[in-house]
Amino acid sequence: MSMKRILILGAGTAGTMMANHLRHELKNEEAEITIVDERHKHYYQPGYLFLPFDIYKPEEIVKEIEEFIPTGVKLIKCRINKIHTDEQYVMLDNKIRLDYDVLIIATGARIAPEEIPGMQSEEWHKSIFDFYTFEGALSLRNKLREWDGGRLVVHITEMPIKCPVAPLEFAFLADSYFKQKHMRDKVEITYVTPLSGAFTKPKATEALDHLLADKNIHIETDFAIERIDPERKVIVDYGGKEVPYDLLVTVPTNKGDDLIGRSGLGDELNYVPTNKATLQSVAHKNIFVLGDASNIPASKAGSVAHFEAEILTENILRFLKGEELKAEFDGHANCFIETGNGKALLIDFNYTHEPVEGTFPFAGIGPLRLLKESRMNHMGKLAFKWIYWNMLLKGTHIPFVSTNMQEAGKNF
Repeated sequence: MSMKRILILGAGTAGTMMANHLRHELKNEEAEITIVDERHKHYYQPGYLFLPFDIYKPEEIVKEIEEFIPTGVKLIKCRINKIHTDEQYVMLDNKIRLDYDVLIIATGARIAPEEIPGMQSEEWHKSIFDFYTFEGALSLRNKLREWDGGRLVVHITEMPIKCPVAPLEFAFLADSYFKQKHMRDKVEITYVTPLSGAFTKPKATEALDHLLADKNIHIETDFAIERIDPERKVIVDYGGKEVPYDLLVTVPTNKGDDLIGRSGLGDELNYVPTNKATLQSVAHKNIFVLGDASNIPASKAGSVAHFEAEILTENILRFLKGEELKAEFDGHANCFIETGNGKALLIDFNYTHEPVEGTFPFAGIGPLRLLKESRMNHMGKLAFKWIYWNMLLKGTHIPFVSTNMQEAGKNF
């Protein structure tokens, strides 16, 4: 096999994992691997949920990108100007041209508050906050430390979003946080969603709706936001319905990177059309997509990127040898859902199976229970930070957790 040029765009969770996986599998003389990102820091994004509540400190969730790029992979820190698919090269802002044989797009997703009128007003990060960015989560932490109560509205603009359960977790953790501060009676929490229930899957929705009721969190469903009126402090839906707030924590529209739009590779939200089983670009055979950048109907979550990376590594090796790709990715996702008061739920699902009760990762044994609140699940969520920094990013296989979803031990 002649030396191949593999170019990875994005050094976040998905891109970093791929760089590590491929360097493990391919010798230096077989492949030249380059990874490009304009950022200098690597953020542990699941930590954004905990930062506002002072559960994590900022330094626990930010590290230097270099720490996780393996020896033998070239890291370039520069903004990417455009992907030229016909000529198979990428142009950087500094006019450097990078030719590729295989392109891996791992440019992620970002929040787009500019999509909703009134969201990015002068009240942005004053009474209207996001927690999907480091800056948003940190400014929200500072606000919550001094806030004396009122109407807290937790709101989702539209799906799909990164980590679909995170806004719910935020509402549950807020309930817990204000109880600990002995001011829960001063805070009215409302959860506003465009969905018809708390989650996208029926059985999980049942369990989560029940938890919202238990915690005295109001839920406003089927809310399609049209605009925010920051002066009157209300969010308004297309039917004219209004929800008032004193403090609004919103999840703006999520979109793929602008680069994808500039390069003519994306759908209307800048996600790259991708084969959901092989992770190959629909339009270009030598382009592969993983993580939040693709349009596949799987959750935009770290666990999904991890499972994708294992399958994609094998498919890229097959592609380089001219072999048929494996159509094996099943949309597998598992995530812990923080429910507050030191407990969490765990859900495990894929394209075809919704979350159900059962045991995980060992059928019949556990030790984790699915769709049941427990302290053990909460410990699992907190342990994940160590696993992320020390195993996941480095492409180390995590034993006991299979790439495809297992049906044993689940009550379908």
